[in-house]
Amino acid sequence: MPRDNFSDLMAFIAVARAGSFTRAAAQLQVTQPALSYNVRALEAKLGVRLLMRNSRSVAPTAAGQRLLDRLAPEFDEIEAEIRALSDLREKPIGTIRVTAIDYAIRSTLWPKLLNFLPLYPDIKVELVNEYASVDIVAQGYDAGVRFGEELAQDMISVRIGPDVRNTVVASKAYFAKHTPPKTPHDLTNHACIRLRLSTRGGLYEWEFVKGKRVVNARTDGPLVFNNAYDILEAAKAGFGLAYLPADLVDPFVRDGELVTVLEDWCPTWTGLHLYYPNRRQPSRAFTLLVDALRFKL
Repeated sequence: MPRDNFSDLMAFIAVARAGSFTRAAAQLQVTQPALSYNVRALEAKLGVRLLMRNSRSVAPTAAGQRLLDRLAPEFDEIEAEIRALSDLREKPIGTIRVTAIDYAIRSTLWPKLLNFLPLYPDIKVELVNEYASVDIVAQGYDAGVRFGEELAQDMISVRIGPDVRNTVVASKAYFAKHTPPKTPHDLTNHACIRLRLSTRGGLYEWEFVKGKRVVNARTDGPLVFNNAYDILEAAKAGFGLAYLPADLVDPFVRDGELVTVLEDWCPTWTGLHLYYPNRRQPSRAFTLLVDALRFKL
């Protein structure tokens, strides 16, 4: 096979897995036009359409899926062997891509990376903030971060943070005009600042627990954000109630800027976990990162 065909095949596999030329180009660190050219060249050489394209997404055709199923595992093995060879170097090297929500990045990942990265200057870490649930293999990530340890059977889970308690807060100025809620059902009478889980995804449900009672509260309000830190700023500015991790809001509660409510209803969730596929041989760089992130009591 001509050497150019290998780069064309790698381009096709990346696009088919990512479902997007834009995301695949970012993963391969090439331009989108160059990636499109590679895929078109492969289709021309094979004389068959491999990808169906529309304005929103890209998906493999039947022929493309057959090629993907057959060749992707082979390329994964080649990549794993190359990583294994790189581990023979004196210094660990590699780029590690991790998907996580902004709270996990700021509260857990970044504080630990501050100490980790200076020790290993040849290791690069890419942190991607997103609330949507993603297939980390298909999207080209090495790992993801989420609450809890309940994962698919083909994933390994490593705890990286303590348990997290959610809490409901609002500013003193807001409560000067509104009676604080006594139960989650009272939230229907309040402006609630809500979180959207992805661009076209649903809104995060406010779940409360008291004894054996579990309540998924109905909430509405003037603002919706796709990250926790904008929600915090809106709550501080008096636009309504926010449902956020306690350690995120505690500094503002202590100084009197925010007030907590429904404390006896607010649940504690199992802490943040790093998860990654168990069928891949991790590189030395990845193993070092996992050890650095591992939660220690």
